[in-house]
Order: sequence, then C-alpha cells, then structure tokens
Amino acid sequence: MSSPLADILVINGPNLNMIGTREPEIYGHTTFADIEKASREEAASLGVSLDWMQSNHEGEIVTRIQSAVTHNRALVINAAAYTHTSIALRDALGLFSGPKIEIHISNIHRRETFRHRSMIIDMCDGTVAGFGAMSYQLGIRAAAHLLSSQ
Repeated sequence: MSSPLADILVINGPNLNMIGTREPEIYGHTTFADIEKASREEAASLGVSLDWMQSNHEGEIVTRIQSAVTHNRALVINAAAYTHTSIALRDALGLFSGPKIEIHISNIHRRETFRHRSMIIDMCDGTVAGFGAMSYQLGIRAAAHLLSSQ
C-alpha cells in the first residue's frame, strides 16, 4: 500500500519481478528485491520518500498512476513491455503533472527493432536506459533533482 504523499512512486511493469533469473545475459543477476533495496537507499540518501509497486496487469498500473496524482510528487516508471504497446499507460501518465522519468535496465535501442519505440517517452521528462540495475538509482536521482528545482 502506498504512503500518503510519498515523494516518488517507482512503477514496475510486467515480468520485472523475475529480474535476476529472467534472461540474465540482458538484465543481469541482480534480483528485483535487491533493486528495490538499492532504490530505497538512494531515495533515503537524497532525502525523498519512495513508494514501490510492480504489476503484470496493465489496468492495475493505470489505476496506480491515477492514484499517484494525489499521493506522489514524481514518478519513475519501468513500464517493461508496456513501454512499446500501451496507449492506456501513456494516457494515464498525461494525468500526472509532476516529474516523470522513464527507465530501462537494458538499452532498448540496441535490442529488437520493436523495442526502439516508446509509447510513453513523450509523456516523460527524461529517459534512463542501459545502465543495468543502476538505471533505477539514476532515475530516482533525476526525479529528486526535478522535484528540488520546482
């Protein structure tokens, strides 16, 4: 459950809960739990609070983005496969007026052609891709920076 008015919500899309065992040659061996722990440590070091969610269901992610409008100040989103397919996520992100950072563990532009197009990129303030698990920390750092400049 989300905290009231947490600074940053990190949203994780489908199959990301399997990181660490899923295609380690692409995503590495760092587990999803390890990424969450490092993300929470990064947020704490920056003095921002963090909500964390993962879902394999598009509608659940849309609902959580809608809730973020009144519960969070910034979003960091790894929409995973929905990055390339979801107009629904794109539309939901349009409802959120705070900073939004799109992240990817792998460099999507060095992968299959269908992964080169992001349906959400123009709804976000910036993108971090290709830095492995560290992409999360960089995304949180970027969101915190944008929050501090408001």
